[in-house]
This record gives sequence, C-alpha cells and structure tokens, in this order.
Amino acid sequence: QVQLVESGGGLVQAGGSLRLSCAVSRRTFSSYTMGWFRQAPGKERAFVGGIRWSGGSTYYADSVKGRFTISRDNAKNTVYLQMNSLKPEDTAVYFCAASSRGLRTAPGDYDYWGQGTQVTVSS
Repeated sequence: QVQLVESGGGLVQAGGSLRLSCAVSRRTFSSYTMGWFRQAPGKERAFVGGIRWSGGSTYYADSVKGRFTISRDNAKNTVYLQMNSLKPEDTAVYFCAASSRGLRTAPGDYDYWGQGTQVTVSS
C-alpha cells in the first residue's frame, strides 16, 4: 500500500519559515512527479509546486516563486517544501501528491495523496 505522510506544519509569524516533509512509502516513485498543493478554507485545492523525482527539475506557482523551494532526498524517500517569507495568505492545509503523468498542476492528474498538514501564518 502506498502512503504519503506529510509533517512539519504549524503556526508561524509572517516573514517566518517552515519546512514541510513528505515521506513516501515505496521506492517505485522514481518515475513520478511529486507535487505540493494547498487548500484554504472555502477555496479549491491549488497547486504550489512540483518536482520530478528523477532529475529533480522543479516548477512553482507564481504566488510562491522565489519564496518556496522543493527538494527531494532519494535515500530517505522524502520530498521537502521549504517555505520562506511566509505571508498570512499562505495559511492553508498543505498536501503532497504523486503523479505518473509528468509535471502537472491539476489535482486530478495526481494519483496518490497525503493526509495534509496545517500551516497557519499569523500577521
């Protein structure tokens, strides 16, 4: 059974940083893209950024470009989302997900999802 488990969420002041982790339960994701999404109350789930597990190429939503960085640790089967210069509008539940379809931004293109972790940025 495939599992994605996020961790690292919490409460932080505006301007602060957090690092989220997504631990993947199996190694066969080497050909997958790992994506990060977020969902604020009353809003749709939105793409934050993604990384190709093989090769490590990344891309980001405009709203987080220059502030957020995605990386992966192959040995630990873990993907990270480093979030800097956080703003109150970054407050949301953050999800990691895996897609076999390449670098995609639509939630429907992702096959596996974690349970989410709450990030709250106070002003």
